[in-house]
Amino acid sequence: MRLLIVEDEKRLALSLAKGLTAEGYAVDVVHDGLEGLHRASESPYDLLVLDIMLPGMNGYRVCAALRAAGNDVPILMLTAKDGEYDEAEGLDTGADDYLTKPFSYVVLVARVRALLRRRAGAGASPVHTVGGLRVDTAARRVQRDGDEVALTAKEFAVLEQLVLRAGQVVSKADILEHVWDFAYDGDPNIVEVYISALRRKLGAQAIRTVRGMGYRLEAGR
Repeated sequence: MRLLIVEDEKRLALSLAKGLTAEGYAVDVVHDGLEGLHRASESPYDLLVLDIMLPGMNGYRVCAALRAAGNDVPILMLTAKDGEYDEAEGLDTGADDYLTKPFSYVVLVARVRALLRRRAGAGASPVHTVGGLRVDTAARRVQRDGDEVALTAKEFAVLEQLVLRAGQVVSKADILEHVWDFAYDGDPNIVEVYISALRRKLGAQAIRTVRGMGYRLEAGR
């Protein structure tokens, strides 16, 4: 999943980005409200972590502008302000959740996961079964024929893109866009490296290459 952090406290923003990247998300960071609005409007993100007190344009206005444009990306607002009126204003402009600084990183990650699950569909099960493969995207656990499979955060992120569209062809560009961040300018063949790693752990037949198009998750045998 691809996240955008709009936060002008650079140390906090980079700390959050480092932690969320380690969780397996692709994370972009900007420090200005106008830039955040532009980036969120031009690129497909799965979730936006948005500070309220920002230079250029505050978080309330960024949120309101996105909603007015029909952008329904989940928004988690961060602020040093507190009080029920501040929270109400954030939610009234279209934010999905609200977290007051200082906050626990563990709580932030839990809120992010909850918002992503909610977007995937109210009541939708986070557990996906394809053949002998069982993937729990909430607990971030993978089993093959009942046996636990240990994956790195990036391996899980690549597998998640495939399992959410099991049976469909997922292009290399789609995987790069959602698993690696906006600034990634390395070799796009990095995707093939992770696909090979997944095949070693899940079985050679689990992921099929569709020449010239991408990859398809077919079975976990």
